[in-house]
Amino acid sequence: MLVRIVKMHFAPAYVDEFKTLFNNIKLLISNFEGCKDVKLLQHETDETIFFTISKWQGADDLENYRKSNLFIETWAKVKPNFSSKAEAWSLLEQ
Repeated sequence: MLVRIVKMHFAPAYVDEFKTLFNNIKLLISNFEGCKDVKLLQHETDETIFFTISKWQGADDLENYRKSNLFIETWAKVKPNFSSKAEAWSLLEQ
């Protein structure tokens, strides 16, 4: 199982819009082939910092998602609202 963690730091004015966007696409992501789970977490004291944690059957499944229209269109909406570059890690669940 591959776990993908993405840290995103947004402009304050985008926080509510991002939460709405994520809630609207969460089911689409979780139903993507190979996706086992996806969660959104918000920093405890800095409301502009979010983490997504998704679980994938394997690296190929994650890569297929990253090449999909769903990801490309969503990333195009989200990326301009970062206040710093997103960070991502792919980890193997033991």
